Amino acid sequence: MIKLVINGYNGRMGQTVASVAKNDSEIQLIGGVDKIQKEDDVKVVTDIEKLENKPDVIIDFSIPEATFKILEYAKQNKIPVVIATTGFTKEEENQIKEISKEMPIFRSSNMSVDINLMCKIVSEVAKKLTGTDIEIIETHHNRKIDSPSGTALMLADAINKALDDKMIYEFDRHIKKQRRQKNEIGFSSIRGGNIVGEHTVQFLGENETFEIKHTSYSSTVYAEGAVKAAKFLIGKPNRLYDMNDII
Repeated sequence: MIKLVINGYNGRMGQTVASVAKNDSEIQLIGGVDKIQKEDDVKVVTDIEKLENKPDVIIDFSIPEATFKILEYAKQNKIPVVIATTGFTKEEENQIKEISKEMPIFRSSNMSVDINLMCKIVSEVAKKLTGTDIEIIETHHNRKIDSPSGTALMLADAINKALDDKMIYEFDRHIKKQRRQKNEIGFSSIRGGNIVGEHTVQFLGENETFEIKHTSYSSTVYAEGAVKAAKFLIGKPNRLYDMNDII
């Protein structure tokens, strides 16, 4: 049995991961970490050091500040970590990459296998439809904190890499008084209601538009991906992994 701890246990995604983990015969959920301590069928602590047993792997669905607190503990104890948290700065992403030299880390802005396939598809389309204007539209529930979503940035990064890192990201045209540049990737974020997640990449030409869209109907898909990643990490060498390693 793989002993699992969930960071961000009390949150919406933490609870969903817990539900998936409890129904997985290979996983033993031994505890959770969050800012509010409680104890029911799973002990939840505010400090992971207070857990009686060390986990074999940690799944992190929290906020960047909480992620780095967990990473410090994981680094000291050589425990693999699955990072599903989003909203990191470039500097923080580099810090995570550096820490992965000391223990295996799996990081993805979106744990859906389909979204990761979408990244591969849009990168190939971008190489074929050169000269088109590229826009990314993402829609999420009204409780999501970061904008644009980590998934939108992941899609943009896949496109940018395919185009030799020549693209620039435009997040706010409100203060600009100029035409769109050809090497822009524009972002539009919609927040409202209870929408789990929707991402659309548009390739807009002079006479036609090509559009690729992914819609999530349940957050369970992300939880299942996180648990799959946790099992994948066991016994792996130290480095930074992502969903492509599973695909």
